[in-house]
Amino acid sequence: MTKSLGQNWILLRGLTREAAHWGGFVPQLQSAFPDAQISLLDLPGAGRFYKEKSPATIAGIMEKVRGFALDQGLLQKPVRVLALSLGAMVTWEWMLTYPQDICGSTLVGTSFGGLSPFYHRLRWQSYGRITRLIMQKKIYDRELAILQLVSNRRDQDHFIAEQWLQIQKERPVSLKNSYRQILASSNYRPGDRKPKPPVLLLNGKRDRLVAPECSEAIKRKWDYQLITHPWGGHDLPIDDGLWVLSQLKNWVRSK
Repeated sequence: MTKSLGQNWILLRGLTREAAHWGGFVPQLQSAFPDAQISLLDLPGAGRFYKEKSPATIAGIMEKVRGFALDQGLLQKPVRVLALSLGAMVTWEWMLTYPQDICGSTLVGTSFGGLSPFYHRLRWQSYGRITRLIMQKKIYDRELAILQLVSNRRDQDHFIAEQWLQIQKERPVSLKNSYRQILASSNYRPGDRKPKPPVLLLNGKRDRLVAPECSEAIKRKWDYQLITHPWGGHDLPIDDGLWVLSQLKNWVRSK
């Protein structure tokens, strides 16, 4: 692999999350890859595109995201994608449809319909908690509840929840767009096709939102490398960003 193939990254978040939710991980990634161009994309219906209507399919979301990347000139050089959860589904579909765009991807805490049962893709133990946070009217309390569901660290709760509160105030994701993203992710079934670009899978052993078995199913199906964090939850860049960076650097060096 030439050096240039590891030098540029696109980052893509998950359900109802946006570029700003990467927080302090972005400067950490830039430090790990000092010559890299780091680009953060938002899903339609979130972030800078929060006023847009989100498509209700992963393929539709992918086409929108790819359009954002083309508009910013991000696909003119070799690029890798780091994507979480719903963003990882979008990336998978992107690699299947436009394999020339991406030279590799790292997918964190994702799942596919047809490969994992619904009660693994959204762990049944979290159903009551999710219902309560959806019904929560106070934005801070809702964002704190989301954080405590996706992250297993408690030392950052107030600081991150305050940041997420400001994000939601400035660029609120509508209930309709939330529903359309949920619909897209729950219905996504990519079938038996394997993307041409290389893939690294990361997950957290103590993910309370998406069962770790979902990443294991993808690993078994397509014989990918899967690295599991021993105590991390769904949002590994929050729980242990340095660990994620270590896996990325090792993977880039190995290709």
